[in-house]
Amino acid sequence: MSRIGKKPISLPDKVKAKVENRTVFVEGPLGKLSYSLPEGINAGIKDSVLTVSVAQGAADKAAIFGTVRARLNSMVSGVTTGFTKVLEINGVGFKGAVEGNRVSLQLGFSHPVLVDIPQGVKMSFDPKQTVLTITGYDKERVGNIASQIRRLKRTEPYKGTGIKYQGEHIIRKAGKTAAGAGAAAK
Repeated sequence: MSRIGKKPISLPDKVKAKVENRTVFVEGPLGKLSYSLPEGINAGIKDSVLTVSVAQGAADKAAIFGTVRARLNSMVSGVTTGFTKVLEINGVGFKGAVEGNRVSLQLGFSHPVLVDIPQGVKMSFDPKQTVLTITGYDKERVGNIASQIRRLKRTEPYKGTGIKYQGEHIIRKAGKTAAGAGAAAK
């Protein structure tokens, strides 16, 4: 049985949660989220504490017990504080801008790449137009849109150009000249 799944989730004062027909609804100052519980997993609310348990005779569902609790905890923290992902765009002429409900990215292609901003997600660029901040109350939605944007132009290992998460370490490779210089010295 999961140690994480056994931990209770305390609900802040601003958050309202309810369980109806195997669906957990969480509402807070930033928005509303819902999650359908898988078969064999139960949730209950008592004294502003949300608990998750495995149903009697559903021992095979214990594998997702901790995952369900983690998702519910992410929902509670998302509607109270929200989630943020920061992407850095590196490269000569690489930049972006928010245009209404779209993000326009110049990534070295012959055309700008347009990405629609999903509902419940906000995006903004720094003044240099190279750092994209993605915020929202749904952790899954924020992570998915960040990974979709990153996939447009992954950071290549030779020059380091492309899109990467802030703080991500890209292992750089030596180019041909560095490899040739080492071979000539032997």
